[in-house]
Amino acid sequence: MENQKPSFNRRKFLTNAAKIAGVGAAGFIYIKGCDNEPSEVEPGPGNGHAFITQPYIHTIEEDKVYIRWITNLKSYSWVEFGEDEKLANRVHAVTDGMVNAFTRIHEVVLENLKPGTVYTYRVVSKEIIEYKPYSLKYGKTIYSNALQFKTFDANAEEVNWLVLNDLHDWSASFAHLIGLHQNKPYDYVFLNGDMYNNPEDEGQVIEYVIKPCADVFASQKPMIFVRGNHEVRGKYAREMVSYFSFPKGMYFTYKTGPVFVIVLDTGEDKEDASPVYAGLADFEAFRKKQALWLEQVLQSEACKAAPFRVVMMHIPTYYTVGAKGELHSRELFSPLFDQYKIDVVISGHTHKYGVYPPNETHQYAIVIGGGPIVGTRTLIHVSSNSQQLMVNMLDDAGKQVGEYIVKR
Repeated sequence: MENQKPSFNRRKFLTNAAKIAGVGAAGFIYIKGCDNEPSEVEPGPGNGHAFITQPYIHTIEEDKVYIRWITNLKSYSWVEFGEDEKLANRVHAVTDGMVNAFTRIHEVVLENLKPGTVYTYRVVSKEIIEYKPYSLKYGKTIYSNALQFKTFDANAEEVNWLVLNDLHDWSASFAHLIGLHQNKPYDYVFLNGDMYNNPEDEGQVIEYVIKPCADVFASQKPMIFVRGNHEVRGKYAREMVSYFSFPKGMYFTYKTGPVFVIVLDTGEDKEDASPVYAGLADFEAFRKKQALWLEQVLQSEACKAAPFRVVMMHIPTYYTVGAKGELHSRELFSPLFDQYKIDVVISGHTHKYGVYPPNETHQYAIVIGGGPIVGTRTLIHVSSNSQQLMVNMLDDAGKQVGEYIVKR
């Protein structure tokens, strides 16, 4: 759905990047590369190498964690971690025999971890000043603070997660909405689409989602992200995979505690032939491919054996304006949800929050989060043990505006 927020201010982002790197009034920034894809954000003399973001974590697996961060200068980077503060392990990323280096956007995957275990870690980046075939010169090495995360546990007795949707570049909403949870426990945060209002460049991607998430929760609690219709618009939409980890692609499943979660990417809300896409959309085939995959997933023993089955998808199957892309999702997915007894579908997109129990039209509950404007924003909390699953929704004043409970 559309939002009236002003477009991203690139000049403001570059100024903020300089401040992050410690640039004073005499400092400067220059951008190398094309205008839309900066390869360096460099401060003035005497300030040097710096983190633009804190580390931020992704995972949907028990034994792996994907740690990302962004620096202002190109670097060689690694992660130091362990089950205690000694940080006895060191891991860097390798691709086809080459250690990943000379980049500003860093990702390191920690593997062979123990389920349900707390680890301490920090990220390290060593500036590369010169990179020639037989001459490589390093500069300043920078270290993050020591941080902690807890791995997923598919056999945990209880799980809690938070859901945000449709914030459309309103970065301050992350701290406000998660603050409504009042320091009660949660395992991860699910970003259910339209976090952005049409990504146009790196500055927008960092400033409006990655940085606030890393500052508020994502350096210690995993973030899981599925695209909404706005994430697939804008000239930087195809670059999103460089900034977020999608371990199993754009649609996937994971199990956490008693809940089997299915994540679908609903794509655009209009038909592919709409003139606004200029021939660059092919989401109908993408959704059909997901529907074939979905039926196989719903027939799997892992799905059938789980006490509860939840679908996360940006565009809901019902209660939309009925655009052709929306109707296509309904046509493909809703019969499968009915047939295989999905418990709850959690969505956004409409900017009108609501809880819709099963009825003659859909045999599963539909929970729809709110929109980006003050008074319409929501925080959804999903909690489950082996006996029940509860979805609770608060508005941005902290008032409960919806609840749905599934008994086993």
